[in-house]
Amino acid sequence: MARRILFLGPPGAGKGTQAAMLANALHIPHISTGDMLRSAVDAGTDLGKKVESVMAAGDLVSDELVVAIVDDRLDQSDARCGYLLDGFPRNIAQAQALNDAVINAIGTVVLLEVDADELVQRLMKRAAEQGRADDNEQTIRRRLEVYEAETSPLVDHYGDAVIRVDGIGSIDEVFSRIALVLARS
Repeated sequence: MARRILFLGPPGAGKGTQAAMLANALHIPHISTGDMLRSAVDAGTDLGKKVESVMAAGDLVSDELVVAIVDDRLDQSDARCGYLLDGFPRNIAQAQALNDAVINAIGTVVLLEVDADELVQRLMKRAAEQGRADDNEQTIRRRLEVYEAETSPLVDHYGDAVIRVDGIGSIDEVFSRIALVLARS
């Protein structure tokens, strides 16, 4: 059976780290729109040029553009046996577009929950360590506001498919929690 998993949670919750670990353990592709978009910016592609200023301001890339990128990625052969989505969908319109493009697109939603103060601290540390221009304090706070307004409604949208996981602790502790709740589902 194909595992189709969505990771949700605010910026800095650890979605990328946990999603990559889980995708590796399940032998399914980790599809991160954030990684795809940052790579496009770094490479100076046409896509990268279109989204660079939007991302630097902490805003979301247009639904149309992100849906097209993800739809194209899900058409690749390695996604036929399942996938783990990280960073998409980010709002109800994207979730509906995904469902229109892929029947039963999501089976399980893992929601990583982390306190807002912890998120700001994590993202400021990551900015210092990685030199990520999209992680200054003003942008971090803007991204958290955008998450609350645009993405958190997806929790209600996906309803019973949502599994809540405490995102505080070491990487291994959080991964163990995720593995345990997925084993039970």
